[in-house]
Amino acid sequence: MKISLNWLRDYLDLPQPPAQIADMLTGLGLEVEGQEDYVSVPGELAGIVVGHVLTCGKHPNADKLSLTTVDIGTGEPVQIVCGAPNVAAGQYVPVATVGATLHPSTGEPFKIKRGKIRGEVSHGMICAEDEIGLGTGHDGILVLDQAYPPGTPASEVFPIVRDTVFEIGLTPNRSDATSHRGVAADLRAYLVAHEGYTQPLRPGATLAPPPTPQATDAPTAAPQAPPAPQAPPAPQATTVNVLDTERCPRYAGITLAKLRVGPSPDWLRHRLEAIGVRAINNVVDATNYILHDLGQPLHAFDLAHVGGGGIHVRTLPQNTPFTTLDGVERRLDADDLVICDAHDTPLCIAGVFGGLGSGVTDATTSIFLESAYFEPRSLRRTAARHGLHTDAARTFEKGVDPARVVDSLERAVALLQRVAGAEPVGEITDVLAAPILPAEVTLAYDRLATLTGLVLPKGQVKTILTALDFTVVADTDDAITVQVPTNRADVLREADVVEEILRVHGFDNVPLPAHITLTPSTTAYPSGHQLRRRAAEYLLGRGLHETMGLSLVPSKVYEALRPDVVERLVRIHNTSTVELDALRVSLVPTGLQAVAYNQNRQQLDLSFFEFGKGYLRGETGEPTEYEQLAVWTTGARRGEHWSSKASAKTSYAHVRGLAEGILSSVGVEATAERAASEAPAFGYAQELLIGEDVAATVGRVSRAYLEYFDTKSDEVYLALVHWPVVAAAAASGTRVVREVSRFPQVRRDLALLVDKSVTFGQITDLTRAPAGPLVKSVELFDVYEDDAQLGAGKRSYAIRFVFERLDRTLKDKEVDKAMKAVAEVIDAQPAMEVRR
Repeated sequence: MKISLNWLRDYLDLPQPPAQIADMLTGLGLEVEGQEDYVSVPGELAGIVVGHVLTCGKHPNADKLSLTTVDIGTGEPVQIVCGAPNVAAGQYVPVATVGATLHPSTGEPFKIKRGKIRGEVSHGMICAEDEIGLGTGHDGILVLDQAYPPGTPASEVFPIVRDTVFEIGLTPNRSDATSHRGVAADLRAYLVAHEGYTQPLRPGATLAPPPTPQATDAPTAAPQAPPAPQAPPAPQATTVNVLDTERCPRYAGITLAKLRVGPSPDWLRHRLEAIGVRAINNVVDATNYILHDLGQPLHAFDLAHVGGGGIHVRTLPQNTPFTTLDGVERRLDADDLVICDAHDTPLCIAGVFGGLGSGVTDATTSIFLESAYFEPRSLRRTAARHGLHTDAARTFEKGVDPARVVDSLERAVALLQRVAGAEPVGEITDVLAAPILPAEVTLAYDRLATLTGLVLPKGQVKTILTALDFTVVADTDDAITVQVPTNRADVLREADVVEEILRVHGFDNVPLPAHITLTPSTTAYPSGHQLRRRAAEYLLGRGLHETMGLSLVPSKVYEALRPDVVERLVRIHNTSTVELDALRVSLVPTGLQAVAYNQNRQQLDLSFFEFGKGYLRGETGEPTEYEQLAVWTTGARRGEHWSSKASAKTSYAHVRGLAEGILSSVGVEATAERAASEAPAFGYAQELLIGEDVAATVGRVSRAYLEYFDTKSDEVYLALVHWPVVAAAAASGTRVVREVSRFPQVRRDLALLVDKSVTFGQITDLTRAPAGPLVKSVELFDVYEDDAQLGAGKRSYAIRFVFERLDRTLKDKEVDKAMKAVAEVIDAQPAMEVRR
């Protein structure tokens, strides 16, 4: 959110430098994430002066150019070639002198140089308004309406607005600070508490008088066409009927006639442009001004398109078509609150987006101006449902102040009278479903000391709360009871009041004790933290990066990919982001989101891991949680390098090695493996077992999951480690260690011809027993496929058996005997044979 310093100074005196004000805001919980300077005219008209055209004649070598002499206050007139059709002697004009850099309204800046144009020397440039950033006009040069001394800087003729703009990272709970007035109120409370500031907030620019008391800022009416035979009837006051007071507890509006729609005055346009809001016309700009000034969204309906002279606030049947201002036809949900005319024709999705036909145009002369309080949760669901996150919707989602609905409307009327010549028709209509009662909270002084470690004087506590517009209802020696302002929907408990006091007092003013007493605590060794750190350090050492994904995911992910778990999802009523409505069952969705996100940004070689939790309801319906570790790899294992011809691609073997390394890093190992019988996220997978429990599932992610998350690769590998099993094995007290043999190993290779359906895991399970206790490892080092040489459906495996003893050197006959037993077992299988 952008906040203008000039705008804040409409409300209170702020002589402090911008850097100090930024520190004050951050200390108040309104963190300033950035700061920039704004000038209404880029370049500030540097190098541009007033010139007096002394002579103007035809260029001798060009029919469309003029040759002028201009007094620019340097003593001697200069010659300037000008191509504008309206240049003439006697005019006072803006002149860009040699060396000046112009910042046009459109296009790139350019520098003025002395040069020749069709053979004649030109010392500068006589400018049009768009060439110096003052407007869009380019029909001719800008002729000043009065005489100025030649050489007068243009910045003295055209006042330049300078401002400082703060970028504030507003947290969702601070609905009161969505406006300049709200931020100013916070700053005033700080100044009251720390600098003895005594002035109340000023009314702000919306209630300030126009620059000329007898005039209006409204644009001059264009010449009128001859009157029609019969003038249209004068607008009547618009009736209001709120049919859904649950979704719209308060709705106010007024009819305004005789508007003159046109450009906004400079002061209004500069205010909006400073905070990044594009000026459109005086009516729309006035509503935007009130939004950013007071935090109250408004909406203006062209009365020419409001049928029946009335407004109905209601819902419409499911799938009612409605074309919004962006030209898109949308289908309304039965829960969407809609503003309709008296014929129930939709005009606007309440608080979210206007309709195509009812907006203000240059032809608009009368409007119905709306100010309302819409129920935040309902509006948030509607905005998310249609993907329309406008400034108004974001403000309504946080919750506007229902007590200021009418006050904001009154200020808007005053502003439109000033800038558009509006005339109210009738009085403001205010439909209030129920009285707005402020909440009351009691704070015990000893509770304040307990939560903050501060013992503040009671008078100081009262001063801070009063400065924050809390009304003191009761004040005793032990406690204070306050009424909470209606714009602070987040202050509901004693702790919330403590937070308000502390942020104004200053978190930095909480003293640190000279000594801190800690109670020693012990945990079983190894602790869960130690085990996670060991695994993380192992993976980081292998070049992987750690990620952290949201535990919340859209339930539609599981509706599409895991319908078997939909009924057991742990669903969340998420008012901030409606589509994130369930807790993840595993780390798979968030991991694939991270893969797709990086691949969409040209990062194709990925290796990362995540510790996190999955959630699912048990048989009794109670939610359960379980910890997982997910390891993801895709693309190349290493970056390209001149020393290697091609980068090795990641593979099942690579991610399998990472999974085994994780187990080894915490002191355990898999005792067996088997093909995964139930692994919905995988195209194929193996399960590593510790005893009878699955320690990890390793494999390639299924094509259905990759297509759903729109990844750029068909080969994404995943090791999903079931951490409770691994942690329990590591904590069992048994750590697997082996003596390193002092005697040489013996290696024997075996070539097998097998059916393609045979896995290496089946081969190792089959051969370990006949190989006997002397075998240390069985390794696959080559795979060959060729239907022409091996036969259809066949492949060749090259397997290496490594034998060793710890007490002596092996004899050849011992190894030969073991290998013979292995060959006999393999030859006995119908799908395998030893190649001889």
